[in-house]
Amino acid sequence: MADTIAGIISLPTDKSLLIVLLSAIVGAVLWDLMTWRMGLPSSSTHSFVGGILGAVMISAGPDQVLWGWNELISSNHQVTGIVKVVMALILSPLLGFGLAFGLEKLSQILLRNATTGINNHMKKGQWIIVSLLSFTNGSNDIQKIMGILVLALAAVSGSQVHAVSVWMRLFVGLAMFIGIMMGGWQIMKTIGRGIFDIKPIHSINSQLSSLGSVFAANLTGAPVSSTQVIVGSIMGVGAADSYKMVNWTIVKEIIMAWFITIPLSGMMAAVFCLLLKALFRVV
Repeated sequence: MADTIAGIISLPTDKSLLIVLLSAIVGAVLWDLMTWRMGLPSSSTHSFVGGILGAVMISAGPDQVLWGWNELISSNHQVTGIVKVVMALILSPLLGFGLAFGLEKLSQILLRNATTGINNHMKKGQWIIVSLLSFTNGSNDIQKIMGILVLALAAVSGSQVHAVSVWMRLFVGLAMFIGIMMGGWQIMKTIGRGIFDIKPIHSINSQLSSLGSVFAANLTGAPVSSTQVIVGSIMGVGAADSYKMVNWTIVKEIIMAWFITIPLSGMMAAVFCLLLKALFRVV
């Protein structure tokens, strides 16, 4: 996963790369803060990809971005670079939606004679499922951040970095934990209450489908947005149970935010990169 993120650009591993990375991070953070204030569950992966694209293209030109088109259309049909990242970002929520839709329909058949007492057992079982989902999401999300750190360390040392230290993993994990605890409640409300009135069976099905989707992405080294996958799975269970009860207005707002995240975070990163280059007189 870290190799995938680190492998979307082709720039010399010198200190000028730090300006590009800092610009990409600032562009991504600014956009994430805006969507956080609006309570929209946007994708940090989307925003960073947009940030790195904007910073690299304004700093070194589009030729320094590893798009992956040539590898895709070649005889080997390899999926690499930006193509791999974008494909993962598009397909993962669709996979989450499809799995959740199928699980919900299957549950309606298997549990058609069940009583409301089964909800207590479902709530207890969710502790295990949520723990697995949290671990799987963390193993995907943290790797993206470590990909940035790998590039930064390579820029400072002037050589490739092939190992991620334990302290780096602990630091990134702690930072993500603190960020979720401090800034994620508004987004959690949107996901948990704004899209569909979730009951225990919906929760389990959406969690299982999200778990399967993100786990599949981890196996292939594809960076996905766990937020998008979860939103897609909630849309799936809602559409399978009661299509009309899904708040499609908020769904449209979320999807619109997904589409504009890459270009807007890229523009923010490009502007910040120009400011840094002018400030430090970097060519």
